[in-house]
Amino acid sequence: MTEKNTYASSGVSVDNGNALVEAIKPMAKATSIAGTMAGLGGFGALFDVKAAGFKDPILVSSTDGVGTKLRIAIDADNHKFVGIDLVAMCVNDIIVQGARPLFFLDYFASAKLDVEKAKSVIAGIAEGCKIAGCALIGGETAEMPDMYGKGDYDLAGFSVGTVERTKILPNMDSMKEGDIVLGLASSGLHSNGFSMVRKILERENLKYSDAAPFAAGKTVADALLTPTRIYVKPLLKAIRETGDAIKGMAHITGGGLLENIPRVLPPHLKVKLDETSWEMPKVFKWLAAKGNVDQKEMLRTFNCGIGMAIIVKAESVDAVAEILRKEGETVYSIGVLK
Repeated sequence: MTEKNTYASSGVSVDNGNALVEAIKPMAKATSIAGTMAGLGGFGALFDVKAAGFKDPILVSSTDGVGTKLRIAIDADNHKFVGIDLVAMCVNDIIVQGARPLFFLDYFASAKLDVEKAKSVIAGIAEGCKIAGCALIGGETAEMPDMYGKGDYDLAGFSVGTVERTKILPNMDSMKEGDIVLGLASSGLHSNGFSMVRKILERENLKYSDAAPFAAGKTVADALLTPTRIYVKPLLKAIRETGDAIKGMAHITGGGLLENIPRVLPPHLKVKLDETSWEMPKVFKWLAAKGNVDQKEMLRTFNCGIGMAIIVKAESVDAVAEILRKEGETVYSIGVLK
């Protein structure tokens, strides 16, 4: 007799998926904000923009992943923070438009669902949403045998925010020579350049469990998995309290400082950076030395210690910087528009 086939015998457990949804419902509920309309489990996620307090809203959306930083999390079996990275990569892109992130959805795919591992990852996503002040309102968990290696998983994130029509950034028309570029310190590598990082680690014969030569008291994995800093709340406060002082912002991700700041400038302006104005964290110095990476390549691959660049009216620099420092950010004056 031919053996009966079931979805479970094919490698997909609907029961595990249902168990994960039930386990993460409290995490999602804890991120609710004004405008959240329903919990997890529906076919679509609902959000009431009017209830969030906007009058003439423009929607701003972003999607991203964590890249090969996931390889380190998987190999080191440390999944606590990659969810924060996932949220950060999306919401930091939204805030540079002057928008407030409202809600977030995630996509978690693996060959075989490990409920505890997935719970750890999604707990990080929920924590990132809390830091950003947005709601985790939905997502998808995909179990796909033969698509991924044993123990592997992949992540994608999707976020939507809102900005009033008259407050959209960048305001290129107002930018002029003499505007100052402020830089907000990164928490480390954030989520870019890890293919190069892993290659350098391999060449140096460093294991993830080894002591990190670039971070005292930490293993290599713990140092590299430091989560991406989320700048949303401090920047929203600075925008709200300083009127039109902030003219534009650039999230320093792939492409580094050299390629991301020009994305928010009008064609007739350039930025002149002073590389002596901030201290490059030790991890970047180590990578440059051990990987024989020249200065230009470092600046276009990594954030080099600056996770967000802000273009500000010269006369408003002190006011903007003071607000950001009070909100816990480390602020540098890193350049000027020319």
